[in-house]
Amino acid sequence: MAETSIEWTDATWNPVAGCTILTAGCTNCYAMRMAARLEAMGMTKYQGLTRKTGGRAKWTGKVVTDPKSLEIPASWAKPRRVFVNSMSDLFHIDVPAEFIRQVWTVMEETPRHTYQILTKRPEVMADVLTRGDFPILPNVWLGTSVEDKRVLHRLDHLRRVPAAIRFVSLEPLIGSVVGADLADIQWAIVGGESGPGARAMDPRWVDEIEAMCRRSSTAFFFKQWGGRNKKATGRTLNGRTYDEMPNLSI
Repeated sequence: MAETSIEWTDATWNPVAGCTILTAGCTNCYAMRMAARLEAMGMTKYQGLTRKTGGRAKWTGKVVTDPKSLEIPASWAKPRRVFVNSMSDLFHIDVPAEFIRQVWTVMEETPRHTYQILTKRPEVMADVLTRGDFPILPNVWLGTSVEDKRVLHRLDHLRRVPAAIRFVSLEPLIGSVVGADLADIQWAIVGGESGPGARAMDPRWVDEIEAMCRRSSTAFFFKQWGGRNKKATGRTLNGRTYDEMPNLSI
């Protein structure tokens, strides 16, 4: 577990590490850079997860599970919002359903924490959770990433997922998603890409999303403008900060 500066959560928990580049939103994934650093520091869990291509770290496609990490949440006395698998995707096709079940058991046994699981593979999430005996847990929020119109179908798969709270992360937002259907999506996080080679985010795309959120009663969280130096660009939109969270009575 690690405390984090991610604005919408308190900590990260990584029972799985490693991933595969899937779509355009993965191009500059911060987790690839971080995994390469952790490997260079000698951390066994991250060995062989990335390779250097064109001077940059890229996923090799290797995915590892970390059963030892399953013990961590029970050791936290203070309730936290926990981003599950910031360094991977719990619903990567190479993660066994039985291991996902073990993660579910940990979350069920630690209801003081709120777990936020984000995937770029909501079709896998829907299949795994609907075919297996996975209870809907009020402290588990399930979401998908959408970077532009080309992957709007992920929202349809997310609606198939049995969940107390469904959310979408529109980060890195690299294109307009006007026309997206946010029905039955309780929370939307919006953010521009940051770090080396960051692609610019058009303010009009953000305004479109806020308007869609108002029409669908979806909580709107504006995370950042991004850019090479995200601190310099900040996270103020139209003169204010948006830190809305989903309605937990849903």
